[in-house]
Amino acid sequence: MITRQSINGLYRWHDIFTHSPFMRSTITLTLILLTFTVSAQKIDGSWYGRADVLLEGSHNNYLAELTIKQKGSEVQGIMGYYFKNSYQSFFVRGRYNPKTRLIELKNVPIMYFRTSMAKATVDCRMDFEATLVSSQQRTYLKGYFLRDPQYKYTCPDLSINFTKDLDEKNPDSVLRDGIAAQRIWKPAEEEPVVTPEFIVEQKKIEPTPLQLAFEKRKPLVIKELQVESDSLRMTFYDNGTIDGDTISVFFNKVPVLTSRGLSVQGINLYVGLDPNVELNELSVFAESLGTIPPNTALVIIEDGINRFELFSTADFARNGTVYIRRKKVQN
Repeated sequence: MITRQSINGLYRWHDIFTHSPFMRSTITLTLILLTFTVSAQKIDGSWYGRADVLLEGSHNNYLAELTIKQKGSEVQGIMGYYFKNSYQSFFVRGRYNPKTRLIELKNVPIMYFRTSMAKATVDCRMDFEATLVSSQQRTYLKGYFLRDPQYKYTCPDLSINFTKDLDEKNPDSVLRDGIAAQRIWKPAEEEPVVTPEFIVEQKKIEPTPLQLAFEKRKPLVIKELQVESDSLRMTFYDNGTIDGDTISVFFNKVPVLTSRGLSVQGINLYVGLDPNVELNELSVFAESLGTIPPNTALVIIEDGINRFELFSTADFARNGTVYIRRKKVQN
């Protein structure tokens, strides 16, 4: 019920606000601060900064840039960095928690910090975690690229500080016009590229002793994959203790890598799927078992959208085998 007393109270508050400069200034400042707080919690925009290796001594740093678009708790965008004389760029996806102001991006490809030459290859998969810090002077992300624990002796953590580019008003246009060219997908000069035509030609040649040995071993099926692209990048690592495992790699029963030692540094292979084959076949052939049998390898397969981590086991009787099927394109 509206009473004369409540109406008089409203008039008194109206008079205080209208005739009190202090009250008007206080409310105005509060609204400005609330607006700043809400906008400061958003991660959208363009960022630039530097990543440093967390090891003693002098090391090259990574000059990095990041453009992010936020939708709810999900974020996506483009990350790139300069290292030595090379530039890498790629799409990233992750999550952002506005309450804790923590952004997380998984499986960011970072070049090995001690690489002798800045070739287009990736040796370290790292998780990016950073906290959004805002003030009236500047807005920045402070965090780390965190390594997989099993690579702690070869891929050190990186500290990173990103400063927000306050002149960039429209991250949508940056994402639309930016070229995340997946330059990490461009093979280095010494890295093998396997085409369907190469496989056809190799099958016309008399089988080598290696191929004859391969055919005597049975396939040990690891998994059947369905991929989005007909072009794949495959990377091979030793899985676990570095014990001298050596492999050859076959694709559709043709050797495409021979006698390669496995380590924490990846061996890259670029493969084009045969469109005339329903199931393409990748096989890991054990050349040696190392000091700790059997021969084990971590195989990472990427199709530009998805990343598959597979664990291969092979010995002198079996080949670790993956069947790969191209996902049908919907008309």
